[in-house]
Amino acid sequence: MKNRAAFDTKPVPAGNAARIETPLRSFNSLTNMDVMHGTLPASTPESATQALTPEPEREALERALEESRAGLAGRQAADGHWLFELEADATIPAEFILLDHYLGEIDDAGESRLAVYLRRIQGAHGGWPLFHGGDFNISASVKAYYALKMVGDAIDAPHMRRARAAILAHGGAAKANVFTRIALALFEQVPWRATPLIRVEAMLLPKWFPFHIDKVSYWSRTVMVPLFVLATRKTRARNPRRVNIRELFVVPPEAERNYLANPTGHWIGDALLVLDRIGRFLEPLFPQWLEKRATARAMAFVRERLNGEDGLGGIFPAMANAVMAFDALGVPRNHPDVVTARGAIAKLLVQREDAGYCQPCVSPVWDTGLALHAMMEAGIRGDSGPVAKAARWLAERQILDVKGDWTSTRPDVRPGGWAVQYCNDHYPDVDDTAVVAMALHRADPEKYRDTIARAAEWVVGMQSANGGWGAFDADNTHYLLNHIPFADHGALLDPPTADVSARCIGFLAQIGMARAHPVMARALDYLRREQEPDGSWFGRWGTNYIYGTWSALAALNAAGEDMTAPHIHKAVAWLKSRQRDDGGWGEDCASYWPERKGEAKASTPSQTAWALLGLMAAGEAGCASVARGVRYLLAAPRTGGKWTEEHYNAVGFPRVFFLRYHGYSAYFPLWALARYRNLSAASRARPAFGI
Repeated sequence: MKNRAAFDTKPVPAGNAARIETPLRSFNSLTNMDVMHGTLPASTPESATQALTPEPEREALERALEESRAGLAGRQAADGHWLFELEADATIPAEFILLDHYLGEIDDAGESRLAVYLRRIQGAHGGWPLFHGGDFNISASVKAYYALKMVGDAIDAPHMRRARAAILAHGGAAKANVFTRIALALFEQVPWRATPLIRVEAMLLPKWFPFHIDKVSYWSRTVMVPLFVLATRKTRARNPRRVNIRELFVVPPEAERNYLANPTGHWIGDALLVLDRIGRFLEPLFPQWLEKRATARAMAFVRERLNGEDGLGGIFPAMANAVMAFDALGVPRNHPDVVTARGAIAKLLVQREDAGYCQPCVSPVWDTGLALHAMMEAGIRGDSGPVAKAARWLAERQILDVKGDWTSTRPDVRPGGWAVQYCNDHYPDVDDTAVVAMALHRADPEKYRDTIARAAEWVVGMQSANGGWGAFDADNTHYLLNHIPFADHGALLDPPTADVSARCIGFLAQIGMARAHPVMARALDYLRREQEPDGSWFGRWGTNYIYGTWSALAALNAAGEDMTAPHIHKAVAWLKSRQRDDGGWGEDCASYWPERKGEAKASTPSQTAWALLGLMAAGEAGCASVARGVRYLLAAPRTGGKWTEEHYNAVGFPRVFFLRYHGYSAYFPLWALARYRNLSAASRARPAFGI
């Protein structure tokens, strides 16, 4: 193992912007870089057209760029931001229906549209997958079946018979994950012993204790805290139609004895299962005054982070649990907190005439930041209307006053980041912050000088001890917690990842941080260590190794890495080896299972764009693989400038929860094609920015 002693210095304190600005090159020195700020004219210079090969013909490239750029501009809101749909799997719309029935507030018309969607995405295997064309998933299938039965689907309907057969063939509803069994316990479909012991008194544990709420990820934290209240009180859903799913159990649920399992197989997991049984035995002895005190602390946590119309944590599961917790505590339905929480959930609905679904969250800041990069790459100047409006909208959403949960490990760092949603001040996202700050720097580095500096201060302050960055917290690496029975989903923590770290490196490099700076040196060392043996990098937040490898190559190029070095050649060779016969790139969400790395069903526009951007970052703009990839994008179907893409392209939690960003096929292909054109026009070997 490489000696890491030289890189184990503490993160640079970020309480004062001047302390990190000193090693950065002046923003003004970057303003004259041609291409960097999107200053290419809308039409392609003659030198560029001569550089392009006959295939793809330059006319086809120009048509695609113009159509895609116009289409993206047409989707921009009047105030300057972009928002595209964000789709998950069957669990979110199913849970929306379950929430209605938990509360006894049934909306037959609305639920019927969600039911159409659920029937439409049922897999050929009879159950429901976690992503388009994916394998059967027991937890998603149980929730989808239950939701459809609640809206009135007969159990002898063909689609319900197929679903039931698939669920029973996979061991029945008892084999669903912990979150699904908790939902079933709320509806009295399984006894509470089917779930791990969950007590609200966990809110009172000291920070030195092995478990503390600050030690889990932001998404786990916001979901768990209201859930503590529900599980402690063992609340019961109203379920006015008394719908049950006993037919989904191989063994009657009350007779089942094997609900809990060791999530890791480690001896620690076995020991924790023993502690779970002991705790369950002692549960009747827990004093009520302690429960009352813990409940008050839990609900104070929820109320402080209720987040108005954007909801607790900005994510559906946390919002739904908050609404149910208010209900369990007898808070009136017309109470402002309840009205606000319920309204936030309603804003996640996507309703069409015949069908609809519920989004897990919304992503306007992420969409706007990435779309802004694509528009500037496509030749829209930083002072133009579309770019100026988007930049202003983003700058206004920087979080400057709220010291969120991330201060648990970084109490002396000033806020300065952005959240993915319209508003989520307690939970800014490092990835979004780097992307947005790079876009603002590219649009107008002088106008947004203070905004960018504050973002850099926060990003530097959020660096973890190993040199990398997590998405929402620093040093969220309490791996012992993965052994607890509750953690069978494997997504309890938010450790540093290659893709987020690459984005931070790219940002800091773009604004001038030198390679020798301790922050950059440690980050680059981390990123090199994270490279896979085959040359790729893992993609935690985008599917998958193509995304991670593009992110890493873009960052290494921006940081001044020797792009002829062996580890870069290895990454380039890996990307080229993954190109498909049609010239595109594709990677299935199944690649998150180690034994299925490299699996792909089809080429996709988003993943092809990432591969092209990665190769161009490595100086391969003139290679045959890039030319073939460009031809794939020019030939791929698109409507109104947006490429057709059904396959999921991102991940919430590997192997558990996958996402389809509908905007990816609008701005990433545009970005890649424009960069191809621009590198030819400027006769540059590689791009001059961090992403």
